[in-house]
Amino acid sequence: QVQLVESGGGLVQAGGSLRLSCAASGSIASIDFMAWYRQAPGKQRDLVATITSGGSTNYADSVKGRFTISGDNYKNTVYLGMNSLKPEDTAVYYCNTKIGWRNFWGQGTQVTVSS
Repeated sequence: QVQLVESGGGLVQAGGSLRLSCAASGSIASIDFMAWYRQAPGKQRDLVATITSGGSTNYADSVKGRFTISGDNYKNTVYLGMNSLKPEDTAVYYCNTKIGWRNFWGQGTQVTVSS
């Protein structure tokens, strides 16, 4: 069992920056993959970025060059740094991991980018 708690969302002007955090607890030794997703109202939940325990990262084309996913194993926390934010980035951002068939999600944190 894994529990994920996101934080760090808020309101920011276009061009600004935010850093989201996802704190993991529970069976954290089983985690070798973490991801950030986002979901805007009326839209599907889309993958934003992933990171493996080996440090390999991948990003959606829409955020490449602007967002950075990173992890702190000591703190059991994954981060999503977001720079050059655009109104199109407005969404609820969710932390995610999978252990076998199980899919774990945080509660989400709202990011709103004003023009």
